[in-house]
Amino acid sequence: MKSLLSFMLIGLLHISFWSAAQQPLRLGVVGLTHDHVHQILRRASQKDVKIVGIAEPNQELALRYLKRYQLSEKLWYPTTEAMIAATQPEAVCAFNSIFEHKQVVEICAPKGIHVMVEKPLAVSVAHADAMIKLAQKHKIHLLTNFETTWYASHQKAFEMIHEQKALGDIRKVVVHDGHRGPKEIGCSKEFLDWLTDPVMNGGGAVIDFGCYGANLMTWLMKGERPISVSAITQQIKPDIYPKVDDEATIVVTYPKAQGIFQASWNWPFDRKDMEIYGQTGYVVCDKTLQLKVRTGNEEEKRQIASLSAPYDDPFTYFAAVVKGEIKPHKDLSSPEINRIVVEILEAAVKSAKTGKVVKL
Repeated sequence: MKSLLSFMLIGLLHISFWSAAQQPLRLGVVGLTHDHVHQILRRASQKDVKIVGIAEPNQELALRYLKRYQLSEKLWYPTTEAMIAATQPEAVCAFNSIFEHKQVVEICAPKGIHVMVEKPLAVSVAHADAMIKLAQKHKIHLLTNFETTWYASHQKAFEMIHEQKALGDIRKVVVHDGHRGPKEIGCSKEFLDWLTDPVMNGGGAVIDFGCYGANLMTWLMKGERPISVSAITQQIKPDIYPKVDDEATIVVTYPKAQGIFQASWNWPFDRKDMEIYGQTGYVVCDKTLQLKVRTGNEEEKRQIASLSAPYDDPFTYFAAVVKGEIKPHKDLSSPEINRIVVEILEAAVKSAKTGKVVKL
């Protein structure tokens, strides 16, 4: 009888865990001023994540977006605290300014609510350290979402370098990121108000697009910190962006490798692509399912497969992490990698202002 009861108890626990895993993640949205918020609003009908509340102090903005996506006005709350008290989310995604990320974690972490912010993690190392400390203390996940995390080409390149040893050790990585400019491509006023503010965003193109290169390079180097950072920034369009840079080049050095991140609000076309050069070959990646690879006499084009769930979407991935299906460690979203990203960006801003190389 005792054995039977134990067996039944184990079975009930298994059913409970299975049932919990099948339930959608109860997600709160904090802020609507980051234009990336459309990514979550347009997928609200998908079953892996359920939006239970939206916190946004600008009621007009909130109701406009809710109407646009045919979502109930009852989802809106004027503050994060009110949204959490009413809806009890398991996790939140922050779509406000980078400066406000720290406040989101300060509110959510003590309540055991997991947090995913848009890139980069924080405006400063001090903010990043405070956020990570809170996440560790309260045992929550703290992730950072980059568009480039979900490119199959980047994951394949990492596999070629670190698992297949196809290119030899990394020697140089060149990352190009940006577009014609946030105003030129039609970003919302609410987004532009803080994206072009040196306090709320931490800088201009150097932060907005320099963070992609810093994130990818740190991941490719498996979390190794660079030994130095230098940067040059320019205001090519001061009439449009009077407070921040719109052009930036960041150089990070390692004992035997170098990374160059070309971040710009002046590209003639949108671009997010990366060149990785090893001792014996190179690979060129972008958002397409095709790599340019050379390990011999000629360059070849290789077709690759799409990523599969939960590694193909930030919100599916976030849900899997919260439910314990994935344990992020030194991946593109992890705090271990993104703390170094913030360190690189802070050093880049300092280098651009002083004209000196910053040693880490």
